[in-house]
Amino acid sequence: MIDRYGPWAVVAGGSEGVGAAFAHRLADAGLNLVLIARRPGPLAETADAVRAKGVEVRTLELDLVSPDALAKVREVTDGLDVGLLVFNAGANSYRHEFVTGDLDGFQGVIDLNITAQLALTHHFGAPMKERGRGGILLVGSLAGYMGQARISVYSAVKAFGRIFAEGLWLEMREHGVDVLELVLGVTRTPAMERAGLDMDIPGLLVADPDDVAREGLDHLPDGPVWVAGGNYATARKRAGFPRAELVADAHALMQRMLPGPS
Repeated sequence: MIDRYGPWAVVAGGSEGVGAAFAHRLADAGLNLVLIARRPGPLAETADAVRAKGVEVRTLELDLVSPDALAKVREVTDGLDVGLLVFNAGANSYRHEFVTGDLDGFQGVIDLNITAQLALTHHFGAPMKERGRGGILLVGSLAGYMGQARISVYSAVKAFGRIFAEGLWLEMREHGVDVLELVLGVTRTPAMERAGLDMDIPGLLVADPDDVAREGLDHLPDGPVWVAGGNYATARKRAGFPRAELVADAHALMQRMLPGPS
């Protein structure tokens, strides 16, 4: 892995959950790491843990929607030979019915999941193409296969991410750069737990962060899209027709998971 994707990897959203799992697996493979995250406590904890494995680690406490985000990233990465970008920072930061919601809140979801992702991919992808090797792993979501109430914008940006990854894969595959969107279903992460989601519904597939990180790295050469956690059948169903029935059924399941009124 280090010959193909090293010697440095950048993990955006690399402090806990799936991001921390990526950091540990990459450190085990001998890659040095730049970890970017908003939460200083988990960021420092993960950095210390992977640094103890013998790799060099740089950290950047940063909100990727800030206007100077790319400049801040460049301050800690310029001069490094970055062979792998893992963009795991695309959370849903605002949940609300669209027409009564705050447009600034929705814009934040767009800025994180689209604008920041594009900026980092553009910045690190160009040198990878020039060198003729590297990898870009964009973490997506099953939410991007279907519109959902109160997360309509989040679902839409995740759909964007998948289509973007497919096009980028076509552009980069002839230049030795692997591109993959890793589609996650329900994953038992601290963020999901803080959101109060009920992940113990009988029959619900709930993935472990380390398992999905392993799948993502194992299948990075198998782009443009890999559906993790045993959710391939669900993704295929959500992409089908008739849409009204499928969307209504998925909404009913989501209502069982979400806390409080919908």
